[in-house]
Amino acid sequence: MHIKSTVIDSLAHVVPPEVWTSTDIEEKLKPLYDRLHLPEGRLELMTGIRERRFWNHAIRPSEASAEAGIKALEKSKIPPDKIEVCLHCSVSRDMLEPATASFAHRLMGLSPNVQVMDVSNACLGFLNSLTLLSAMIDSGQVRSGIVVSGENGKPLLERTIQLLLERKLTRKTIKPYFANLTIGAGAVAAVVCHESLSPNGHRLLGGVCLADTSNNDLCQGDSNAEGFGYEMQTDSEEMLHAGVSLARRTWESLKSELNWQNDDADRVICHQVGSAHQKLLFDTLGLDLKKAYSSFQTCGNTGSAALPITLAKAEEGGFVKKGDLVAMLGIGSGLNCLMLGAEW
Repeated sequence: MHIKSTVIDSLAHVVPPEVWTSTDIEEKLKPLYDRLHLPEGRLELMTGIRERRFWNHAIRPSEASAEAGIKALEKSKIPPDKIEVCLHCSVSRDMLEPATASFAHRLMGLSPNVQVMDVSNACLGFLNSLTLLSAMIDSGQVRSGIVVSGENGKPLLERTIQLLLERKLTRKTIKPYFANLTIGAGAVAAVVCHESLSPNGHRLLGGVCLADTSNNDLCQGDSNAEGFGYEMQTDSEEMLHAGVSLARRTWESLKSELNWQNDDADRVICHQVGSAHQKLLFDTLGLDLKKAYSSFQTCGNTGSAALPITLAKAEEGGFVKKGDLVAMLGIGSGLNCLMLGAEW
């Protein structure tokens, strides 16, 4: 997909204040660790995640999204009353109906002359939203819009700790719940517009998406049958290898689409799963890890917000600079892979 005239005008993120370390989680799981003779420190050792962040009060995804959205609007050259599209793209949502975007739209104080909708695609929702909004801008339907995501993994983590302690699981049967212990929280937003409205904006160049739905059973989450909350199970090892295999094919297609070689990307931002995923991904794609910026060590996996939060942090810290060619390597359960190129 070629993107002709769309730029990211501003990018902003919110990191919650409450810190849960991997040691904290293992302490909560001490009865399980003692019963199964699990070594302390394995959670951080296997993932590279030292800690993750949560809000220390009850919060709706729309409230988190709106906080990031207001920050992005304050940084933007686009007045809030000129925003024409509001896309909310997190895995977390306020409720099934109405769209969480409608709550975020109201909290941000946007105009009534706005298309308001949710875009849901697991951890890939933010990049999907960028491509959808870009298509609308390139086609002339609209001139500007905002993409927001607010992820709160605390209820899933607390529910996972509860069931790991309640159920008589074995070393084998705890494995599908391991990925849940890496989840964090955060919010992010991007104001996106036609290049004529933001001449110094970060230009989206194009992207490629591929699907491998034969592996849609590797990570599945839903409300449980008893109505006691959200549960998720993941075949982490199979997910890792199937995801990286799909990423390899997508990367080759992206290079062809953008006429890039591996060395052309100055900075590479990928989905934040953990250290094993990042190393295997970069090794398989033949990319230099020195070009990567990571946030999983201190934020964990924040779902659809993970990649754009990492990009926002990289820009904020000066790792991504004006003129850099940036590769965004997104993936989500399903499996779906979307990669975008941008000139910062």
